[in-house]
Amino acid sequence: MPPPKEILAYNAAFPSPDYREIADTLAAAIDAHFSKLPKALRDTAECKIWHRHPVWFLDGNPIVGYSPIGKDAIRLMFWSGQSFDEPGLPADPPGNKFKSAGIRYTATADISAKDLKRWLKKSIDIQWDYKNIVKRKGKLVRLK
Repeated sequence: MPPPKEILAYNAAFPSPDYREIADTLAAAIDAHFSKLPKALRDTAECKIWHRHPVWFLDGNPIVGYSPIGKDAIRLMFWSGQSFDEPGLPADPPGNKFKSAGIRYTATADISAKDLKRWLKKSIDIQWDYKNIVKRKGKLVRLK
């Protein structure tokens, strides 16, 4: 299943062909992972442009997304990534008070399919409740 049209349009708008290739690769991998989830989870999945960037959600909770960083990289971010216990996935931005972690890519060749698959699996298995963070006045509660 290909990524939604709005995500493909977002990727196509990058001025750099390298950015477009990175973004298309990430979107395809993320979407493929979400399309293989059990039906009960898949039914709660959503992908949309959120705060001007592509983000994938489960039951309204942001899971993974990506965005350009300056003129030289695209950042892949996992909202609950600090809990993945992955040395290759540092807190991003550094020192943030939430649980996000990410990695920056400057070329498609930098993307490790093996790492990405593992991180995507962990993003489903390990989640903090960002959906209700405003109701809880900034306090994060672990869901899984």
